[in-house]
Amino acid sequence: MALEEYKRKRNFQKTPEPEGKVAPKREERFFCVQKHLASHLHYDFRLEHNGVLLSWAVPKGPSLDPKTKRLAMHVEDHPVAYGEFEGVIPEGYGAGIVMLWDRGTWTPEVDDVEAALKKGDLKFTLNGYKLKGSWVLVKTGGRYAGARGGGDRSWLLIKHRDDWAGDLDITEFAPRSVKSDGDFEDILAEDTPAVWQSHRPAKGGDAGAMLAQIIERAAALKAGKAAGAKGKRATEVKKKGATTATGGSRKSSNQPTASKRKTARRSP
Repeated sequence: MALEEYKRKRNFQKTPEPEGKVAPKREERFFCVQKHLASHLHYDFRLEHNGVLLSWAVPKGPSLDPKTKRLAMHVEDHPVAYGEFEGVIPEGYGAGIVMLWDRGTWTPEVDDVEAALKKGDLKFTLNGYKLKGSWVLVKTGGRYAGARGGGDRSWLLIKHRDDWAGDLDITEFAPRSVKSDGDFEDILAEDTPAVWQSHRPAKGGDAGAMLAQIIERAAALKAGKAAGAKGKRATEVKKKGATTATGGSRKSSNQPTASKRKTARRSP
């Protein structure tokens, strides 16, 4: 089964990730890139094919420079529903923060995708928010520096030279989510920062330092939201009190004034 490995690695009683199923084939093929801070920061590049998302982990993220070849480690297929996932995986496989960094559609530049994958040379066009134009995934057989024994899983993601190519670092230029327009701390602030105290996905090194800063900023954001909500409630209570007081004074104005009472006493 296409998603057997995906399901085997996850406990769906604990993770918010979709369990998913093989989706029916569609005319338009979805693609996405998910920025994932787990034991290290990487970008998960996914292409919809035959009802699942073919997936590669790209440690340094996509590059728009044709001269820059990005290592892409082939991982298990994911359900198409995963393409919209953004949130916190609190523990277990892939524990960390997932951001939907880019999404769109892709078109093969070959007649037979299966044959291209088997050959290890898949050319395609992306039409996303951040990534566009012609690209290629090339299998390296583990010969590329940094593959670390990846063997048959080792590929390269390379941008072809076209109008969408350039030396702009797209990961630095456009770091935020295309779904929520938030950063990691915004996503984490929507969850409970306390989940990280007992099970941190990244310990030590650059990823650990990054996570520590994110937790701190997320906690501050969450505290700010709580303070804002408290202030809003206090304002509402104050306004309600003022309205009640105003309503009371209007009611009292309907009572006879002192001069009217005196006049009434003088009347025969």
